[in-house]
Amino acid sequence: MDENNQQKISIRFFNNKEVRATWDYEGNRWLFSVVDVVAILTESKNPRNYWKVIKHRLSKEGNELVTRCNQLKLVASDGKRYKTDCLPQNEMLSLVEVLPSQYAVAFAKWLITGEDQVDSKSREKAYQLWDSTLMQTIEVGTTRGLQQIHSYLFGGLYDFAGQIRQKNISKGGFQFAVSQFLGQTLSQIEQMPENTIEEIVDKYIEMNIAHPFMEGNGRSTRIWLDLILKRSLKRCVDWSKIDKADYMEAMQLSPVYPAKIRTLISNALTDKINDREMFMKGIDYSYYYEQND
Repeated sequence: MDENNQQKISIRFFNNKEVRATWDYEGNRWLFSVVDVVAILTESKNPRNYWKVIKHRLSKEGNELVTRCNQLKLVASDGKRYKTDCLPQNEMLSLVEVLPSQYAVAFAKWLITGEDQVDSKSREKAYQLWDSTLMQTIEVGTTRGLQQIHSYLFGGLYDFAGQIRQKNISKGGFQFAVSQFLGQTLSQIEQMPENTIEEIVDKYIEMNIAHPFMEGNGRSTRIWLDLILKRSLKRCVDWSKIDKADYMEAMQLSPVYPAKIRTLISNALTDKINDREMFMKGIDYSYYYEQND
């Protein structure tokens, strides 16, 4: 793969742990970080060293798996890029077979079956949003703008993509905005100010309570929120800094106790509003929040 080309990065999650992946344009396939997989399967506190030992052993045995590794620069938790061994799905399955692990069978199944088809296809479309012409024409902060995002993410996947729901819905015992008055509610949300982080998060909370679509509200509304932040504050959210459990709890509390989600979002703001990788990482975490544990 030509590393001079812009990398297409994806973060997958197994047992709530990251597995970094990068797209191989020549091979038309995803390549997965070996170190990340080793960390998950062995639970080693130093997976890089663990992999070095395994790699040396495999090399001595004449195992061709080592020579088929692709060394690519991937961003680590410290924000720096390091050369990292990567393997495609079929080779990664071979690696799983030689690593003693209680998670081997479950991980292999996860690697083969992948994610829910709607989620997977929608996420691919979300990646494409960055380079789309729609990105420049979305009505920021409006209901129509949110409909544009939802329609783009779920068009062809849901027959109601971009359409405001006409039925009442609830989740976990919480009743979202009554459909009969949803139009009026959305008009009121549009008029809410967007001058400070507190005002913007409050608007985000109200849109979440409205839940204007039958499905796909969270994934669409997080993009909508980021666009408002970019326009008003020249900031966006680094979603990787917000723990999934913390986020879900904060959103459940937000109708009566908005302080927690305000704090989580405020502490995760970054000025990297034009950073492609930041956007892609945000998509990965946004979709991760929606996965059932």
